[in-house]
Amino acid sequence: MVESVAEPPFPDGLGADDTPGPHPLLEPVLGFLGVWRGRGRGGYPTLDGDFAYAQEVRFSHDGRPFLRYEARAWLLDGDGAPLRPAARESGWWRLQPDGRVEALVTQPTGITEILVGHAGEGAVDLSTHSVALTPTAKDVTATRRRYTLADGDGDTFTFVHDLAAVGQPLQHHLSATLRRAVGQSTPPTSSWNSSVQ
Repeated sequence: MVESVAEPPFPDGLGADDTPGPHPLLEPVLGFLGVWRGRGRGGYPTLDGDFAYAQEVRFSHDGRPFLRYEARAWLLDGDGAPLRPAARESGWWRLQPDGRVEALVTQPTGITEILVGHAGEGAVDLSTHSVALTPTAKDVTATRRRYTLADGDGDTFTFVHDLAAVGQPLQHHLSATLRRAVGQSTPPTSSWNSSVQ
């Protein structure tokens, strides 16, 4: 007979005040804890044109010196209505002394990135250390990701993603502005659709 378990006994925290408390090494990234939603634009020379998208990003912790990272996006039409699912990824930000970050990001398209960088002063800047590809994945050779909290706001961050893939050099691919939906600050008072800008 198999015994069931109703809930994981150690839930993830979406804020610095959640139990368990965050590990001291997470200090440089505490402002990113929570659920964020927003809109952005993207493009790349190998695509037919630029595109608009909406995105949700989630950063949580379980008291150890890493953040759990999840992101999902969906394409939008010219009126801002959802068209179809787009990028999806998950991973971990491993914090080291002095704000160094080692990040692992995995995508269902067969791409796994290992990035290294630094966190401090409300920003995280990550660049490719290595990329692993499944046999059928697109050829991605490098990326750079920058996450920046808005000055004095704490409830908005910008995301910029540069990409080198399919024979193209490292260049702009995505940018978005996301607003906090759940986490450190006061929870939203309206539905998530109205908080996506």
